[in-house]
Amino acid sequence: MLHPEKLSATTFTSGKLAMPVFNPEHLLCLTDATGVMQHALRSLPNRKEGYCTDDNARALLLTIFAWKLGRYPGILKLMPVYLSFVHYMQREDGYFDNFMSYNKAIIPNDNSEDAYGRALMALGYLICDGPSMQYKRTGEELFMRAYPHIHGLVSLRGIANSLIGLCRFITHAPDNRKRETVSYLADKLITEYARYSDNEWKWFEDILAYDNAIIPLALLHAYEVTQYPPYLKAGLESGAFLESKVFRNDILCIIGSNGWYRKNQDAALFDQQPVDAMALVLFYQQAFYVTGNREFAEKMNKCYQWFTGRNILCLSLYDAGTGGCADGLQEDRVSENQGAESTIAYWISHFAVCETLDK
Repeated sequence: MLHPEKLSATTFTSGKLAMPVFNPEHLLCLTDATGVMQHALRSLPNRKEGYCTDDNARALLLTIFAWKLGRYPGILKLMPVYLSFVHYMQREDGYFDNFMSYNKAIIPNDNSEDAYGRALMALGYLICDGPSMQYKRTGEELFMRAYPHIHGLVSLRGIANSLIGLCRFITHAPDNRKRETVSYLADKLITEYARYSDNEWKWFEDILAYDNAIIPLALLHAYEVTQYPPYLKAGLESGAFLESKVFRNDILCIIGSNGWYRKNQDAALFDQQPVDAMALVLFYQQAFYVTGNREFAEKMNKCYQWFTGRNILCLSLYDAGTGGCADGLQEDRVSENQGAESTIAYWISHFAVCETLDK
């Protein structure tokens, strides 16, 4: 194992990013007429694990990011597959079931606020950036059917993802009542930040777990919509705290899933998850957009390069041969499996960086 304290920032060359060409083959391999399958056995789709709303919402978001760049017209063939899955998984009351078996049976589960929030985030982007009015109207219909549940959210990540989706909705169609809801949700995050934050720990809970950067990212989106300075302050301050915990010698070292990082305890090094790198890429992209500070764009690039070998093992999680991404960085290797979450996380990060470099 390569220890982070021994890793010099000079291990990697600086300069212009070498961006791989978009290779959708593994995404296509994981996708059938129903949606994208959750897991893979190496690069083989694992039909035994079925599908989930989480991953199909992320896949929908990926198609929107790719389409916005205007370089991948073929991606539009996948957009209705993922959107149709999200539509099918929406219950009569507007909430979303999360899991479906390969034989198309919905698996009952407790209400997943994460899945709800990720669906709203993707739908918000579709409403704002979709390729046609038909897509935008469908996105708005599904979003508004789910909207009554938004005020009851309690989980930080459910709130954050929903808040981002709502901000994208408002960007397309300004609405004072929805703007009030943006403030309501952002204030919930600010309340938790005030509850747990102190001089040494500037965060929204007493643990750094998964998908961490999505929370300060949501506050930056809320600031963009409301121009309320406390959202910007808390978003950048908490983002800087997270940065201090996940960069070692200028190398991204994501909080590991084998124990996470509880306040006043040691951080787990492994397994490091691609979804966390993606959230950081999106956070730094938005920080660059709202502040104009190019240092954030440079940090975004460093987070993206985690996928391609700028990590504590100097191993690429992205597989140029398949177009897939390993499910995690383990203690002495990358995971052999290339599931939907990790592959989509890589390509969303890729498209976000491409978009920012075009600015």
